[in-house]
Amino acid sequence: MAVQGARSGTGAGVHEGGCTCGDCPHGARAGHRRAVAAFLLKRDEFAAGQGLPAAVAHSPSASRQWVSEELTQSAELVAERGRAEGEAWLVRLWRRTADTVGATVVLLLVVQALTAIGAGWTAARTAGLLAAALVGGVLTAASWFHRARGGVLAPVIGEDNRLSTSRGVAAAWVLFVVYAVLVLAGRLALASDHAERDALMAGLELARGAGVVTVLAVVCGIAVLVRRVVGLRVLAQRLQKVRADRPRAADLLTDDAGRGNFTDIQYVVISAVAVVFAAVRLARRPDQLPDLPWGPAVVVLVSAATYLAGKYAEGGRPVILSVVRAREAGDLDAPVRTGDDIEIRGAGLVPPGAQGADRLSRMVVRIGAVNVHVPLVPVTGGFSNPTDTVLTVPVPADVEPGRVDVQVVTAAGAETNRYAIDVTE
Repeated sequence: MAVQGARSGTGAGVHEGGCTCGDCPHGARAGHRRAVAAFLLKRDEFAAGQGLPAAVAHSPSASRQWVSEELTQSAELVAERGRAEGEAWLVRLWRRTADTVGATVVLLLVVQALTAIGAGWTAARTAGLLAAALVGGVLTAASWFHRARGGVLAPVIGEDNRLSTSRGVAAAWVLFVVYAVLVLAGRLALASDHAERDALMAGLELARGAGVVTVLAVVCGIAVLVRRVVGLRVLAQRLQKVRADRPRAADLLTDDAGRGNFTDIQYVVISAVAVVFAAVRLARRPDQLPDLPWGPAVVVLVSAATYLAGKYAEGGRPVILSVVRAREAGDLDAPVRTGDDIEIRGAGLVPPGAQGADRLSRMVVRIGAVNVHVPLVPVTGGFSNPTDTVLTVPVPADVEPGRVDVQVVTAAGAETNRYAIDVTE
C-alpha cells in the first residue's frame, strides 16, 4: 500500500525538495532513507516485544511467524526503494564521471602551465594536452552512450552490480597505455626534424616498453579469467553471489559483505603505485614508451597472481553439519516431532552481501517435500535468526513421520547437502 501510495503521486509534475515518489533522483534517495528508517524502527520495536497484537501474543510460534511476515513485507518495500535509488544513482553518475574527466583535463592544463614557467612551453606539453583532450572526449562520449549504466564506469561494473577490482585495474592500465601512445603520436605529428622523428619511432619499439606491455597483458588476461572463474564457480554452486543495489567505490577494496579484502587491497594499491611510477617516467621521457623497470613490473605480476589465487580460494558451498531439536529452558529431551523447532547448524548459510532482511527472507528449508521459509527473529541491531552458522525453523504438520531429508536453499539460490533426520508422531 505504501508503494502504491507513493506511485500515485508521480503525476504531480513538480517535485518538491522532500518528495519520496521515486520519480526523480532526490525522491528515490529520500524515499529509500525513509523506508530504511521505518524498517529499523519496526525491527527494534519487535525486538523489544512491542507492537504484537493480542491475538498472537500468547503463542511464541504464532508471534514469531507474525513478526517475520511483517518484517518481510517491510523489507520488500526497502528493497524496492533501494533498487529505485540505485537506478537513479546510475543515471546521475554519468554526468559526474563526465565532469570528472573534464576536470582532469583542466587540471593537467594547469599543471603543464605551472611547470612551463621558466622552462618554456614544449611540443611534448602540447602533445600531452592534445592526448588528454582526445581521451577525455572519447570517455565523455562513451559515458553518454552508457548513461543508464553509470557512464564511464559501465565497463568496470560486474554482473553483480558491484565495481570489479580486476576490471578496474585493467582499465587503469589500458587508459594509461593509450594516453602514452597518443602522446608519442602527437609528438611525431608535431616533429619537423627527420632525426627527431626517427628517435620517436625508436621510442615506440617493444624493448623500450617491455615491462609496461607485459603488465598490461597480464592484468587484462586476469580480468577476463576472473570473470570466467567466478561465473563457473557460481554455476557450480561453489561460490555465492548476491546482487547489490548499486556499485560503490568501496567495492574495489572489499568483499561482497563490505569487509576489507586483503587480495583486492594489495592488488589495487600496488597497481596504483606502479601506474603513478610509469606516469612519472612518461613525464620525464615523453619521447618513448614509459620503460617500467622489471623490478616494479615483477611486483605487479606477483600482486596479480596473489589476487587470482584469492579468487580461486574464496567462497565455498554451503553445508549442513548437523540438525538437532531446538530446546528451550524447561523443555524435556525428546525426539523431533511435527510442530517442533529444529536447529540447523552449518557453514555458509548466509552468503556475503545477504545480511539484509529482504535477502534473509528468501531462505528456504526443505524438510522432506515441504518448503519452509526461515522466520526472521529480530534483536536490537540485527537478527538472531537466520545466521551464517545456525538457523531455526519449525517442522510443519505436513511433514510425514519417518526419515526425511533436510536441505537449505540460501538467498543466493545455492543448495546445501541433504541431511537425514527422523520425525516421529
